[in-house]
Amino acid sequence: MNIPEKDDKAINEIAAHYREILRLIGEDPDREGLVKTPMRAAKAIYDITSGYRKDPEEIVSQAIFEHSGSRIVVVKDIEFYSMCEHHILPFFGKIAVGYLPKDKMIGLSKLARIVDCFARRLQVQERLTAQVCDLLARTLPNDGVIVACDAGHLCMKMRGVEKQESSTVTYDYTGRFVEDYSLREEFLSFIK
Repeated sequence: MNIPEKDDKAINEIAAHYREILRLIGEDPDREGLVKTPMRAAKAIYDITSGYRKDPEEIVSQAIFEHSGSRIVVVKDIEFYSMCEHHILPFFGKIAVGYLPKDKMIGLSKLARIVDCFARRLQVQERLTAQVCDLLARTLPNDGVIVACDAGHLCMKMRGVEKQESSTVTYDYTGRFVEDYSLREEFLSFIK
């Protein structure tokens, strides 16, 4: 990617927009408690969207190793935080990733980095789940990939329908997970 990890010019421009947003909602951006808020908010949104400045395929390529053992590999409870592209409000939860290795494996921490790469963008949960699954299916030698995501959305909890206990579950899978229901059931039993 060509975008630098820290871009002071972009952060300053974002801060100017936050200052204007404060004014437009009826606040005084020069009030003591708000003077530094535009810059803090700009740095926060820049960090929250750091996935735009990372290459998920490069993350995968850095950690693929020879392996001829496991029938299934599952990493569960990978926490993530993302921003709903419809309301620019947070949604967050946990992702579980499973795959059937085909003579290769990926370093386990890279699975969490891949989740973060896609989660730290303006996102919808359905696409996040599919992007993680698709990337691994395309770049990691495998006989199938499965991804499950369970998240709560502040756009449903603090505005609109205001359903505090609601959560959303999404799944995506490829390869033998499509053909073999028992493999999907095995994965689901591991993550419960």
